[in-house]
Amino acid sequence: MRTRWRAAHVLAHQDGHHVLLRDGEVVWEDDTLVHVGRGWTGPLDEDLDLGDRLVMPGLIDLDALGDIDHLLLDSWASPERAPGLQWSREYAARSRDVFTPEERSVIRFYALVQLALHGITTYMPIASEVHSAWAETFDEFVAMADASRRIGLRGYLGPSYRSGVHVVHPDGHRDVVFDEERGRAGLRDAERFLDHVDDLADPLVRGALLPCRIETLTPELLRATADLATRRDVPVRLHCLQGTLERALVRRFHGCTPLELLDRVGLLGTRLLVPHGIVIDRHPSVHGEDFGDLATLAAAGVSVVHCPQTSLRYGSVLHSFGTYRRAGINLCLGTDSFPPDLVRGMDTGVHLAKVVDGRADAAPAEAYVDAATLGGARALGRDDLGRLEPGARADLVAFRLDDIRDGVLDDPVRTLLLNGSARSATHSVVNGRPVLVDGALPGVDTEALRRRAQALFDTMRAAYGERDVLGRGADALFPPTFPAFEEPTA
Repeated sequence: MRTRWRAAHVLAHQDGHHVLLRDGEVVWEDDTLVHVGRGWTGPLDEDLDLGDRLVMPGLIDLDALGDIDHLLLDSWASPERAPGLQWSREYAARSRDVFTPEERSVIRFYALVQLALHGITTYMPIASEVHSAWAETFDEFVAMADASRRIGLRGYLGPSYRSGVHVVHPDGHRDVVFDEERGRAGLRDAERFLDHVDDLADPLVRGALLPCRIETLTPELLRATADLATRRDVPVRLHCLQGTLERALVRRFHGCTPLELLDRVGLLGTRLLVPHGIVIDRHPSVHGEDFGDLATLAAAGVSVVHCPQTSLRYGSVLHSFGTYRRAGINLCLGTDSFPPDLVRGMDTGVHLAKVVDGRADAAPAEAYVDAATLGGARALGRDDLGRLEPGARADLVAFRLDDIRDGVLDDPVRTLLLNGSARSATHSVVNGRPVLVDGALPGVDTEALRRRAQALFDTMRAAYGERDVLGRGADALFPPTFPAFEEPTA
């Protein structure tokens, strides 16, 4: 099957970097690109003229929320309300799954549909464990792999696992309660899922080890993760270097910094991805200057999954994108929130970098596009992704540039980031097969899915009350922005 897309703008790849091609075309046969340029004269089975669009490599989201949106609830917490969003110690002893397996499958499918609608072609999922009995399970991810294959996305999958859970005491004091056997069982589930992926033999489903936060894993489990990753040659993504509480807990539990713990347990010798990667020595809350952490990360080949929009929503920022990049850190991107809009995320990152570094060119648009494509491919060890050139996988996306609400057009990439959003995605292809067609997902009833997701969100919201250490209900934990209208009395 040989297909051609033609468009006013194509972000092609040439001599090791992206280049802009005006009035270009992309041709692929089965799952592989065979031509990027102009003047194709060979036979075609399908030919699509996309007009005034930007065709670019499919976006790679390596911290993609496979869940219902929780930032609506937890990104604006006051100091008095925030402890209620964690488990109480009492709840940890009797925790339960808020959702049935069937409901969880709906949630996963809803999240994957969101990714596809926003032009993401490759993803690595993340979900909150707050509404699980402990962490994710083997069966959940078998169902998620099936859903991902149904939609046609390229996923790097594996159930999360942990040895401990964050809890809060009545005085607001934070701690971690450990159950080491649950952690070991989770790792066994993770290895079992790797076997399941091998049995699937589907190029769109790859295995990965996705343990939870570093402060919720014992050194034993971290070492076992490193050993398994090396033996099975799979990437590891571990949330760490992301907050001051994490740093304090790791220091209390292990007498070292999170980065030192990564080294001790052997994870710096794996294909390691670190979401956020914000709190290292140069962070203002630590030392405020570089004492070698960046060099350590770069020498180990660690990829930092930068999530600028989520960082902003929680009041933090990378110090800084340009500094990490110059240090040789491979930067890739994640959304880690809803909507999973990497275009908005890239634009947010560009402007946050201006504030941090104090200059308008601190992190130009092209540097963020590189992170969303080439950086993600590099983190996954895939030189056949993230670029449009002959021999690469046929993973590509088209964004419209002709919406009057987005203003006039200058450079297509810069204009998309400044004035547009990922909702401008109209078409996508993964491994040569269409996923997004004219802004829709064929065979998916998005309106019915929206209604079902809203009902499940309401269930999730209501369950916060049973975990609150002070016994407050959901309406007290999540008050409205303004009081409700009251009908005037006669």
